[in-house]
Amino acid sequence: QVQLVESGGGLVLAGGSLRLSCAASGRGRYAMGWFRQAPGKEREFVARISWDGVFRDYEDSVKGRFTISRDNAGNMVYLTMNSLKPEDTAVYYCAARSPATAPSSRLAYEYDYWGQGTQVTVSS
Repeated sequence: QVQLVESGGGLVLAGGSLRLSCAASGRGRYAMGWFRQAPGKEREFVARISWDGVFRDYEDSVKGRFTISRDNAGNMVYLTMNSLKPEDTAVYYCAARSPATAPSSRLAYEYDYWGQGTQVTVSS
């Protein structure tokens, strides 16, 4: 099994920054994704990173503002968010795709493990 725990969410003013962390306890290296869900909306793709950290991809609305990174040795994945906007307000989830070394995906249903989520609120 893979256990994921997000942290780092909070309240921030528009234009501010936050860094979310995802601690993974599972064995092996997994492709990882960050997704978010606002009230009344479907869970949407934000960013993904390959199992080896070489490939990264972003939703257009966050490209240039958010950066996904990973520390495989420490089993940590991060989402650094800059220039935050009120429309970024959502619960943010990290996800892992099984099996180890499988490619990453932009599709939520292709991920097998999910964290509990961390709230990000951006005020104007």
